[in-house]
Formats: sequence, C-alpha cells, structure tokens
Amino acid sequence: MREAIVIGGGVGGLAVATLLARQGLAVELLEQHPEIAEVGAGLQISPNGLAVLRAMDLEKPLLAQGACRAKSVVLRDFQSGLDVARLPLDRMAASQRYYFVHRADLIAILLASARAAGVAIELNARVSKVSEEGDAALTMVCGAQKTADVIVAADGLHSIARPVLNAADAPFFTGQVAWRAVVKNRVGHPEEAHVTMGPGRHLVSYPIRGGDFVNLVAVEERDVWAAEGWQHPDDPAALRAAFASFQGVAAEMIKDVTDVSVWGLHRHPVATRWTGQALALLGDAAHPTLPFLAQGANMALEDAWVLADVVQKEGVIGIKSYQLRREARVRRVIATANKNAWRYHLHPGMFRTFAHAGLRMASRFAPGRMIGAFDWLYGYDVTRA
Repeated sequence: MREAIVIGGGVGGLAVATLLARQGLAVELLEQHPEIAEVGAGLQISPNGLAVLRAMDLEKPLLAQGACRAKSVVLRDFQSGLDVARLPLDRMAASQRYYFVHRADLIAILLASARAAGVAIELNARVSKVSEEGDAALTMVCGAQKTADVIVAADGLHSIARPVLNAADAPFFTGQVAWRAVVKNRVGHPEEAHVTMGPGRHLVSYPIRGGDFVNLVAVEERDVWAAEGWQHPDDPAALRAAFASFQGVAAEMIKDVTDVSVWGLHRHPVATRWTGQALALLGDAAHPTLPFLAQGANMALEDAWVLADVVQKEGVIGIKSYQLRREARVRRVIATANKNAWRYHLHPGMFRTFAHAGLRMASRFAPGRMIGAFDWLYGYDVTRA
C-alpha cells in the first residue's frame, strides 16, 4: 500500500488527507498543536470551494453546523451606512451557493471526514526537517524519522518544507493590519457580506452559526509594522480607536467586541517550485494570499482536490503536473486580491465620489454584469475541470 504523510491539520491538510485516504493510501497527518481546532473566526466558502466540499459529500454536514447561505455582497459607506453597491449572489446559477461558516465548524467536519476515511492523526507532532534525499522523509523534533511515498506540506505561511524546494522568502509588510473578532448578532445582520468602506480602512462583516454571531475583519492602513499570524491578542480599544469615524451598524458591532486578535498583512511571493520528487506544497505553503477576496480556504480546497486527483491518475510521479494545473489560476486570484484593498480605502475627494457613483450605477442598472465579472472565479468547478 502506498503511504502519504500530510503536515498540518488545517482546511487544506485535512481535505487532502481525506481524499488520499479514500483512494486507498495509508495516510498519516501530523499536527503540531495538542488538538485540531479553530476558535473565534469565520470564513467564506464560495461556490468554487463548495464544489470540492460537495464532491466530498460534506455540504449537508456544513449546513447542519449552521452555515449561512449568502445572498449578497454589499459595499457600504462608513458614515451614512448606506449601500454603495450590491453584488447579488442569488443571481448565480442555482447550484452555485456561497456560504458563511465558522472556521471551527469546517475544521470539525473535515476532521470527522478524515477519521472516517482512516487517516491516522498524530497530535503534538512537530516536524524539524523535511528531506528529499532518496525517499521523501522527515525528522520530528523528538528525533524520530518518518518516510513515505509522498509528503504533502499544508503547514501554512512558515512552512518547514517550502525552503527545501525554494530559496528563502522575501515577504514585505503591506502597510496594513487586520483585526478579527466574533460578536453576537445583536444588530440583525442579514445573510450578506458587508464591506463598510472608509478612508484608509474597511470593515468586513457577515453572519455565522445560523446567524447567531457576526464575524468581523477590520483592516487599517498604517506605517507601524505588526507581526504576522492570527494569534496575537490586542486591546479592543485599539480597534475602536482606529475605527472611531465609523457610524451606524458598523460602530455598534465594533462596540460589542470584547476579544480581538491582530495581525500584520505581508505579501509573500508564490513559490517557484511547489513539488519535488515526492514532496508537494499546498495552500498557503505554496501561495499565500491577502484576505481581500476571501479565497485562502477555497484555494486550499481546490489544491487538495487537484493533488489527490493527479496522485490517483498518475501515481506519485504525477505530482509535478499538480503545479501546472494550479499555478495560473492561483496567480490570478492573488493578483485580484492585491488590487481590492485600495478600492475599499479611497479617501474623500472627487475620485472617491466618481468611483462610488460608478458602483451605484452598475449595481442598479447592470447587477447581472457585476456578478458575471466573477464567473471565472466562482463558476470554476475544479472537480470537473
């Protein structure tokens, strides 16, 4: 029996472990933390990511956990609270659904799926070295060594395996920081993603867990550098001070924040090499993206499907075609995400006035064209490609 090792128990790692195990591989998943869990964060599953979950028979469990089906993405003004533009997600094809979920709920569903497929999960498993000399092999912090026919590194931004295939990264601080928090849905937030836009900052909000809670992501431009990673706690007062000019519902939600984390947004290059002889990078380990298109988890799910597909059809030797099938699409997604921030952060003036007027006109008179502009992203089904 062929053997696979997956490093990392996040969305992409659990998905690819499940898919490989369903093909009959003996899969071991190594997670460095004492448990596989996520707390305090929401994410958006767009139709292209849902295509993978649906093919894995996981859409029903997602709904059972309280996923909210999105109806629209709404751009709003930070002072008036009025709509600037509305992207009607309900105009997509009936099969193309867009969900808001709590990350912890998706992780729980994927974890149950991995266990049902027979994936062996090892916790507190810290990897110190990955090698491709001879067989794909890795060394644990405790000194133990493991080998497999293929190793998949789904271990995020600071992947232990990425430097094995690539030169050292040269990320740079984008001049933006992001806070994230979850609050009770005291404002009756509809099943929409609201992007409240202000000068040099914006707030994204959407309901999760059956609409009982609202996930918040607040982004501010600033010169002061902040560390990467979502685990850095911050004082809610810092968030409130940065968004003191926001009015209406946005201000009410920010006022309700009691626990918040902050991270600096850094831009990393897409890896030059995603694969070696028997080693593959997946998700953020290969292609980190800024959170301005809500595609991080969706790209990891697409990666997982393609990597499992090439292993099934071509064997381990086929993993080199994985990057060929994924890179152009991922680069387009990343480039689009990079452009979005400035559109949300326009400062008062003629350009902002004209830009918002154009959005209002397009939203009112050509809503179908607005959503159609995203067909290349949301209409893509990697399980049929």
